[in-house]
Amino acid sequence: MTVRRFFSGLAIALTLVLIGCDSQEEVAETPPRPVRAITVDESRAGQVVELAGTVESQIEVDLAFRISGRMTERLVAVGDTVEAGQVVARLDPSDEENGVRAAEASLASAEAVLSEARIDYDRQRHLYERKVVARVALERAEQVRKTAEAAVDTASAQLGIAKRRLDDTELLADAPGVVVAVGPDAGEVVQPGQMIAEIARDDGKDAVFNVAADLKDQGAPEPEIVVRLSQRPSVTANGRVREVSPRADTLTGTFRIRVGLIDPPPAMRLGSTVVGRATFGDTAGIELPASALTESKGEPAVWVVDPEKKTVSLRQIGVERFTPSAVTVANGLEIGDIVVTAGVQALRPDQKVRLLGGAP
Repeated sequence: MTVRRFFSGLAIALTLVLIGCDSQEEVAETPPRPVRAITVDESRAGQVVELAGTVESQIEVDLAFRISGRMTERLVAVGDTVEAGQVVARLDPSDEENGVRAAEASLASAEAVLSEARIDYDRQRHLYERKVVARVALERAEQVRKTAEAAVDTASAQLGIAKRRLDDTELLADAPGVVVAVGPDAGEVVQPGQMIAEIARDDGKDAVFNVAADLKDQGAPEPEIVVRLSQRPSVTANGRVREVSPRADTLTGTFRIRVGLIDPPPAMRLGSTVVGRATFGDTAGIELPASALTESKGEPAVWVVDPEKKTVSLRQIGVERFTPSAVTVANGLEIGDIVVTAGVQALRPDQKVRLLGGAP
């Protein structure tokens, strides 16, 4: 009987001890969890885009003969540097030389006829003044003289054309530049306007990019573009959009944009591969660090801090765009909301938090 009372008392004592422990655990409060947070503010939520392109001349000219003929020599090749007035190619000048000689002979003949017509006109004028011949004879001599003068003018013009055709047998560079393409070889018969050599002038350089339609439409009127060499990123130059193609490429669906380079360094040679960096869609919006993003019921969400209670609640948001370092919020947040940016995976609803230094 005494043993039974002993064990009954022990059981009661243990029960009281356990109840006391539970009460102490319930009374003990969990300390606030330290987190980092930011205050939502309006920012420029543009999309930074990098595109690969090439350096081209702002002006590329196709040099061509203005007459047809057999090309006897082409004096330049791809990559050659040419100066203004330098001979690029020559045609066989035989026909044009013969044309010049024929025109010179025609002019000499017309001048001889004119000289005789003038002498006859002077003689008829003196005779008319002495009333030896009728006025009709003077008028006839005057008409012959005028016809001879017109014939001389025509022959002189024909001689000028023949000389110009002879000059056209030599193709000259009209400005300094670099040969980027060539056409027919020596010995071929070429036609007027047929490209013999394509010259990239030294007037300026462009960085040329192919841009998708959606990015082109989002671009600011005067975007700031920084262009760097792909192989040497330290070599950079600023640029401005100089020309936007109004028509998309039939194969790629992209639009060609030419960016004029401002004082490009010598290392940015024609044909160099470059990378252009610009911001598209540069409009006001809300941008958060990517570390602030979590999920709720399969949808993007963030933890929002109640500034009075210092507790957190999970709020679903709409995301406009993701990047490796940031997320652009389309809806779900207001200016002034406090959003947790570090420690989001260890939080639970209504949990008290302590904002670390630097947080709002």
